[in-house]
Amino acid sequence: MGMATSQLRLMYLHAYRLDLEYKIQLITEAKMNLSKTCTDLLNVGTDLDSDDPMVKMLEARKERLNIMEKKLDMQMQQYQKKLEMINAEYDSCEKMLSDNISRSFKY
Repeated sequence: MGMATSQLRLMYLHAYRLDLEYKIQLITEAKMNLSKTCTDLLNVGTDLDSDDPMVKMLEARKERLNIMEKKLDMQMQQYQKKLEMINAEYDSCEKMLSDNISRSFKY
């Protein structure tokens, strides 16, 4: 690969890495909000009778929130794996560019 191509590849990988890090940050924030909502649901249901239909509705909502949290965990794991691959590719491309520079400007 030429130096210009390597530099463009590095820029693309850097942008993609930033995009993945941003998505991971959004998922982390969403998980925090889900946890807060679950905690709020648990606090609301503590003063109700266990046979009350409202308690059953709160439990169903809590289960849906747990399912959403599991989906977010899976998505975060995918993004983290992609990020690891991007970091490895970035390091490889950076090494290749450094080697090209050292060969091109060798006296």
